[in-house]
Amino acid sequence: MYNWKNEFHKFAPSLKVAVMVGSPQERAGMMREGASLDVWITSYPTLRQDIEQYALQEFRTLILDEAQMIKNYATKAAKAVREVRSGTRFALSGTPIENSIDELWSIFQTIMPDFFPNQKAFRQLSPEKVARMVSPFILRRVKKDVLKELPDKIESVNYSELTKQQKELYLAYLGRIQAEAKESLEGEGFQKSRIKILAGLTRLRQLCCHPSLFLENYQGESGKLQQLMEIVCNAVENGRRLLIFSQFTSMLSIISDHLNKEELNFFYLDGRTASKERVRMVERFNQGEADIFLISLKAGNTGLNLTGADTVILYDLWWNPAVEEQAAGRAHRMGQKNVVQVIRLITQGTIEEKIYELQQSKRELIETVIEHGDQALAKITEKDIREILNI
Repeated sequence: MYNWKNEFHKFAPSLKVAVMVGSPQERAGMMREGASLDVWITSYPTLRQDIEQYALQEFRTLILDEAQMIKNYATKAAKAVREVRSGTRFALSGTPIENSIDELWSIFQTIMPDFFPNQKAFRQLSPEKVARMVSPFILRRVKKDVLKELPDKIESVNYSELTKQQKELYLAYLGRIQAEAKESLEGEGFQKSRIKILAGLTRLRQLCCHPSLFLENYQGESGKLQQLMEIVCNAVENGRRLLIFSQFTSMLSIISDHLNKEELNFFYLDGRTASKERVRMVERFNQGEADIFLISLKAGNTGLNLTGADTVILYDLWWNPAVEEQAAGRAHRMGQKNVVQVIRLITQGTIEEKIYELQQSKRELIETVIEHGDQALAKITEKDIREILNI
């Protein structure tokens, strides 16, 4: 949802756009103010919850991204979407038919009701007849048609939200760290307090990744981890092969557990992996064994040739953007035959967003590498710290 908002901001900044999130009461309040908005952005599950309010609205255009989400005509999500009134409807999908041609029927029943006969009669139609019927209404572009237009590396940012429990923890820690940082800056000065501040920032970043990175008894979810698993499962289903980087080995361990639950095979590499074993794993991966490689950012950002992958996911931000670029370079290098997609995962409304903005505006400024101890924030000014922590 936030990707859509950011694209609107980039390409149509004059439009008033809102993401319909928050508690039911908060969403209801946003909808009451909806007349002043040009674009409402919501998810399929949230639409299902709020369908009574949406059914009262009249929209000019309805855009269904990832339209395969309504491929089953009988699901609550598909029923809710059909209740939304709009003049024009678009369905966007890379996979309009995943398992059965019935899925195409369901999508068309939503965007062009009664264009096809009922489902029983539709199943009697030949594939050629269906193709002729839908031809005027489908714009299809396959990779080989657009490959010359595509860059050899596509970079994107995927935004996730903190879960309710995560948000409570994050706000509590943020308040504490803001107070401590302010006191340290005023009492000891920036030079003496920067390591302490860095430790506080690391805690906040860990909360964005998964609170159990430093809270032993945390039993809740992580919004970013949920998003990662959705991306991974979808990518593997579509034949993509992934490198997943994190600077926290404990985070890689948590991701490993979730991959095991999904019965997805993977390789794992961190600083403790012996050199010979690294070479063997890289060869096995490039030869097509397992589709996922978990890699510690410190251990694997250089020296590995992993052209068997076409997707690089940077789970958490590194202070030095050059280190992230080196990580992406494991797949995007000589010998790579496919377009490489690099995805950065950022938690909306947190210091991750602030750090990313800082990276973009001051790429030359952030040249520090954290493991250099007392030089960790040497290139970051007090002003930058105050901006990141909003103090």
